[in-house]
Amino acid sequence: MDKETLIKGLNTDLSHEYQAVLMYNTYAADVHGIHRRDLKEFFDAEVPDELRHAQLLANKIAALGGKPTSKPSEVPNTENPKEMLENVLKAESETIDRYVERRSQAEQYGDYGLVNDLEDIISDETNHKEETEKLLRGHWNYN
Repeated sequence: MDKETLIKGLNTDLSHEYQAVLMYNTYAADVHGIHRRDLKEFFDAEVPDELRHAQLLANKIAALGGKPTSKPSEVPNTENPKEMLENVLKAESETIDRYVERRSQAEQYGDYGLVNDLEDIISDETNHKEETEKLLRGHWNYN
């Protein structure tokens, strides 16, 4: 595993963390309906974790000699609360997959501190995914 490939992957991860911050923040502001208060609280609560992940990634990219991206991945736009949660679930699932791959790359590169950091992020993202799955399990009618 070469350093440039690792940096490129970390920048992909960073762009998706920026997306997550924007998505959660936007959804918290835009969510409406009978469950607005609960969903707003859920979305707002996710922002600090995603921002912390972005900060860690940007610092690691810079430490490796790369330039951290400043461009987020596109945020899926919707006004439907169920679709918001489905978008979050999809993003979290894809993020976990990317981080599992990145963990393997970091291990091949020999950066065991990064491996440990990625394990922590994978745990956070798994918790986010599981909480979203619980919300989508049909306890609320969004139609």
